Amino acid sequence: MQVVPSYRKPRDRCPDLAIGYPGARGYTRSVRAVSEPSKGRIFVRLIGFLKPYRRSLFLSTLLAVAAQFAGLTIPWLTGKVIDDALPNSDGQLLAQLVGLVVVFGVLKALLMLGRRLIAGRQALAVEFDIRNRLYGHLLRLSFRFFDRFQTGQLMSRATADLQHVRFFLGYGLIFLTQHVLTVVGVTVILLVLDWQLALVALAITPAVLAVAFLFSRTSHPILREVQQRLGAVTATAEEGIVGVNVVKSFAQESRVASEFDGRVESLFAESVCATRNRSIYNPVLGFLPLVAQAAVLLVGGQRVINGELTLGEFVAFNVYVLMLVLPLRMLGMWVAQAQRATASGERVFEILDEPEGVVDRPDAAELPPGPGDVRLEDVTFSYTDDRPVLRGVDLTIAAGTTVALVGATGSGKTTLTALIPRFYEPDQGRVLLDGIDTRDVTRQSLRSAIGVVSQDPFLFSATVRENIAFGMAGASETDVEAAARAAQAHGFISDMPEGYDSLIGERGITLSGGQRQRIAIARALLVDPRVLILDDATSSVDARTEAEIRAGLRALLQGRTTLIIAHRLSTVALADQIVVLDDGEIVARGTHDAVLEQSATYRQIVEHGELAGNPHDASDADVA
Repeated sequence: MQVVPSYRKPRDRCPDLAIGYPGARGYTRSVRAVSEPSKGRIFVRLIGFLKPYRRSLFLSTLLAVAAQFAGLTIPWLTGKVIDDALPNSDGQLLAQLVGLVVVFGVLKALLMLGRRLIAGRQALAVEFDIRNRLYGHLLRLSFRFFDRFQTGQLMSRATADLQHVRFFLGYGLIFLTQHVLTVVGVTVILLVLDWQLALVALAITPAVLAVAFLFSRTSHPILREVQQRLGAVTATAEEGIVGVNVVKSFAQESRVASEFDGRVESLFAESVCATRNRSIYNPVLGFLPLVAQAAVLLVGGQRVINGELTLGEFVAFNVYVLMLVLPLRMLGMWVAQAQRATASGERVFEILDEPEGVVDRPDAAELPPGPGDVRLEDVTFSYTDDRPVLRGVDLTIAAGTTVALVGATGSGKTTLTALIPRFYEPDQGRVLLDGIDTRDVTRQSLRSAIGVVSQDPFLFSATVRENIAFGMAGASETDVEAAARAAQAHGFISDMPEGYDSLIGERGITLSGGQRQRIAIARALLVDPRVLILDDATSSVDARTEAEIRAGLRALLQGRTTLIIAHRLSTVALADQIVVLDDGEIVARGTHDAVLEQSATYRQIVEHGELAGNPHDASDADVA
């Protein structure tokens, strides 16, 4: 039975601004609880993205100035029509003046067209630059960063936040500049035409600026929270869609929909606050210029009656005042746009300012060739400060040997293997590959020498061939097929409609778990690593397929240093040695019989069936 969550009208009250997001990694505290960076500094950094486009920015600004100049001539020409052409019934002068109005109107339209085209391309270029920079930086960040941040939050910053920044830098900033130029130009003209009447028109300026300042001050924290909650909604939606199989398996559609509804309601409530804020300030900013316009009509009209001002001058003056009213009325909108861009920019910079964590030293060299000797010296590591996962680990793995890491869940097996390719840095001690500290070589050369197959391998939405050759883009068809044969994947790949050119669905969803693991093993084998890490890499295959994979791996592991995280004794059979971890420490090491005799932990694991079978019974004969 389909469960349909009941509709609840969202609460429209403004929530407490110090609200957090329960369960959101990295966002359990309010973003407003941290020290708030200077809005001015964020704004200046955003402007810095325009630096490569100084010429186009200058040209678009020049076109904006020219367009405004063309527009400022039209009221003057209108006054001439009223004062000179109409009273004298001069049709020729009337035609000339109207013609000039048309010319300047067309000129203004063309200049605005050019400015918009340049500004539009500039906006897209800025978005292109920021998105590439953001994505490139994300790829360089360490695993620690992704342990803290939700994918949906990152996606929100790379899409919605970037669009706000792009719109403001590409369009808003130019429009804002154009309006400022209009205000300055019109103010000068009004003072020249009639300084007394100009003072009447400009009397409301301090009030407009004061309201704009208050609007800016109140809108920034609200808009920043709106963007934060939008990211939380994106993260919740992403997790629900990716985990839809789990949701349906446990019939939790109603619960997940309710959680999403709560996040959406939180976004709705904060968006209502932003809307109310705009609803209060924008009408005030729109009303104050009208007060100035009314005052000009009253004072100016009286001066026309008294003969102190001609009708044409009065009309021209009022048209100029109308030109002044529009930018002042739009001031609220551009303040809101600037604040939204600043809030979004703050979230983008939060990612760009994140330290990479694991970086190459300035003098890092390429990893030289070697047989694959691995050594961990007094290694201690913790994900959080209060709970070490590994404690003083000393482990030497001779080149060409295979070691099985065995231990209860949470004993530190996967963490130990993650330190070898420098996915994480040890808190204490060091990791050496062929006698070289892994921190002294470049990450690329180090990781190119290490093949990793995880328990839940990730496959890209690409062809089988592209997935296998991911680590070696130029691999030949023969090499790809050889790696697939070694991983016992060639058979099912050949049965696919397009063979190696068959497309794999998102995350390999069209394949079984065992097929995904075999493709992942082929991907690791293709790069011919000197060190191979198999994190329970046969957990999703049946006994016969596992035996086939073992038979293929047995020959490939000869002369290759291999670490196997094992939960089956049949997998342990591939190993030359067994290393038992318990609570982050090595408690035993040796052959199965030796470790079984000396380690109570290992005996307990075997007795409780966490390792099924006997390694002496697991042989290539299983394939028969």
